[in-house]
Amino acid sequence: MGEHAAVIQQSREEIAETLLGAYSSRQPVEPLTQTYRGLTLEDAYEIQLLQVRRWLATPGAQIKGHKVGLTSAAMQRQFGVSQPDYGHLLDTMFWLEHEPIPVSRFLQPRAEPETAFVLARRLKGPGVTVAEAIGAVAFVLPALELIDSRIRDWKIALADTIADNASSGGVVLGGNPVPLSAVDLRLAGCTLHKNGELAGTGAGGAVLGSPLTALVWLANTLGVRGTALEAGQVILPGSVTASIPVAAGDSVTATFAGLGCVTARFTEEMA
Repeated sequence: MGEHAAVIQQSREEIAETLLGAYSSRQPVEPLTQTYRGLTLEDAYEIQLLQVRRWLATPGAQIKGHKVGLTSAAMQRQFGVSQPDYGHLLDTMFWLEHEPIPVSRFLQPRAEPETAFVLARRLKGPGVTVAEAIGAVAFVLPALELIDSRIRDWKIALADTIADNASSGGVVLGGNPVPLSAVDLRLAGCTLHKNGELAGTGAGGAVLGSPLTALVWLANTLGVRGTALEAGQVILPGSVTASIPVAAGDSVTATFAGLGCVTARFTEEMA
């Protein structure tokens, strides 16, 4: 490794440690792109992987899927970015529907509705087509993604959120599996309610025109990096509405036409 490459790697490891420290302290950090000038998207994905490797060093830890973020115009406007990103979903991020979710596990949690794909077989890019992606999907579930940021006040540029595992926090899956042939995901409307009040509306077409496009993008983007989407994994293709903040005592429900609903309840501490 050359001297310049060694310096870059040292900086990446330093940033990864900073983000890991935010998880432990529950204290957000200043925007990485302001602290580390010249931070590239390649740097950011390597920083993400450094954290994933640390998490996987814990006995029993597993990658259970991936998420695509920032796929809708609403989310790109909300956070001032112009292209999607991806992150890793670990086993510790999954919560059962209606199980109280302690907000103390998060720093700045927000909820957003998504149509989750569950894979029947492996997808390995590059070169994955929509037809191959459809053939790899076992079923679809309504889902709520809990996004979170280790960056103070959600002041994120694209490199910030990528380094921060695409602002991943948690996942709540609904329990009604639906085959792809039974629903047109592009046209499936969604209502998002918080504490019984309407908080957002959208449709699957908000996600890059179709959630399937996000699945293909993810398979091919990860494939270039040598990673495959594996059978049984959960893939979150992106939110169909802007995200909403959540706090202890809140209840959030996403209802999708043709897919049913999913509810997440939030509490202060673990019962």
